[in-house]
Amino acid sequence: MPGAAGAEPVAARAAGAGAPFAGCQRVPDRRLVLYIRRGFLDTETCAALIARIERNRRPSTVADANDDPFNRTSETCDLFAGDPLVDRVNAMLDSIAGQTAAHGEVLQGQRYAVGQEFKLHTDYFEPDGPDFVRYCAVGGQRTWTCMVYLNEPEDGGATRFKRINKTIRPETGKLLAWSNLDAAGRPNYETLHQGMKVYRGVKYIITKWYRERPLA
Repeated sequence: MPGAAGAEPVAARAAGAGAPFAGCQRVPDRRLVLYIRRGFLDTETCAALIARIERNRRPSTVADANDDPFNRTSETCDLFAGDPLVDRVNAMLDSIAGQTAAHGEVLQGQRYAVGQEFKLHTDYFEPDGPDFVRYCAVGGQRTWTCMVYLNEPEDGGATRFKRINKTIRPETGKLLAWSNLDAAGRPNYETLHQGMKVYRGVKYIITKWYRERPLA
């Protein structure tokens, strides 16, 4: 997918009417495509999602933890379609990202208690990694990540993009969205980021990943 460095990948314009990420602020750095939108979800929706996460959370896992058992210490909850609230949030994310539902993974919720974090990582699958075929044979590579903060912990829990020296603080309902690929469709290491430790309170987020091809 040719284009200037940092240009928005074609995958962002895959489907739907209107411009993807309308009303979002793009972070002014050409090394990656990163959007922010405050107030994407209202407080009532955020609270309802938190309640679902609390009921069904389990220890988080990673495809490749780099031999570090403390790489990701949060808890995760799958938020399956068929729940009217989840269906509405999925539709909102599909619409803002310009993606079709078939390209989206199951919506996930994450819970970070005091001391928990997700160390530096990227969301794409390493093409030469041992599990690439296992995770990417059907849907292909992850194209976009959409993440929404559901609350504001008392201290900590920011998201840091190390390569561009950008740290984003949690705000209830705030959306972050970034392309995991560069303008040529290759995994973009400039998206290296971390969920920083929570020092007081609990942090809740939801995450939606999109793929190159339909997953079903």
